[in-house]
Amino acid sequence: MAKVTKAVIPAAGLGTRVLPATKSIPKEMLPIVDRPAIHYIVEEAVRSGITDILIITSRNKVNVEDYFDRAPELEERLLAAGKREIYDEIVSIAHMANIQYVRQKETKGLGHAVLCAKSFVGNEPFAVLYGDDVIISPPDKPATGELCAAYEKYGKGVVGIKEVSPQAILKYSSLSVTPLEDRIFAVHDMIEKPAPDQVLSLYSILGRCVLPPEIFDILEQTPPGAGGEIQLTDAMKTLTRCGGMTGVDYTGTRYDMGNKLGVMQAAVEVALNHPEIGNDFREYLKNIAKTL
Repeated sequence: MAKVTKAVIPAAGLGTRVLPATKSIPKEMLPIVDRPAIHYIVEEAVRSGITDILIITSRNKVNVEDYFDRAPELEERLLAAGKREIYDEIVSIAHMANIQYVRQKETKGLGHAVLCAKSFVGNEPFAVLYGDDVIISPPDKPATGELCAAYEKYGKGVVGIKEVSPQAILKYSSLSVTPLEDRIFAVHDMIEKPAPDQVLSLYSILGRCVLPPEIFDILEQTPPGAGGEIQLTDAMKTLTRCGGMTGVDYTGTRYDMGNKLGVMQAAVEVALNHPEIGNDFREYLKNIAKTL
């Protein structure tokens, strides 16, 4: 089975759930302590063996491209000030992977965004890392890496899944699954944003998948679904019914950077484990908790 070395990051959404901040700042650039959300997503892909990444952007998101580019003036000032360590870190960002960009000219849904990657992917399997979802995992167990391993073992498309609440499942997707081995499932069917009587299970696709190139032919034939958009879940449903998919309940913790609570949860929990500020921040939370 072919090794997965390409990834697509859809990052063209408007971020309406995090307004007014996202009026001028892409949600992918919202900071989690000292790095933007998309840095964590790209870093996860690289740790998973991905070498080539396509980021799907839209108008007013040029600062996503700027972040992964060189910054000569800043770099010169850091060197002049003797700040070699932060200089090396800044330069390394531009060399994390071979990153390319394409604009989704119309907001027609996640499925349409992935379809924009057809020429980049070619006839290879590829990972999709949703731009809304940051997953913090142990360094040796990146979520995308777990999915890639399952693809190479079972030879089928893979979705990253988690159990969610009965209330949340109505906003996400619902999957019909049976266990294969620890944290790995066979996926038989799925539905996007189910009505209460359509729920297949409380397992939902959250943030990651690995797909064969055949998904593009399916996407081209997929009509608009929920919200009048081309839903990637609808295309994966067709893929599932043709030959099945695999589900991986990945190890990491997922943060939804598309809503305000998810942004704050990510910032607080990452800050608590940050090597520079973790101890001080923990003491701050203890002190402020006494006043609440």
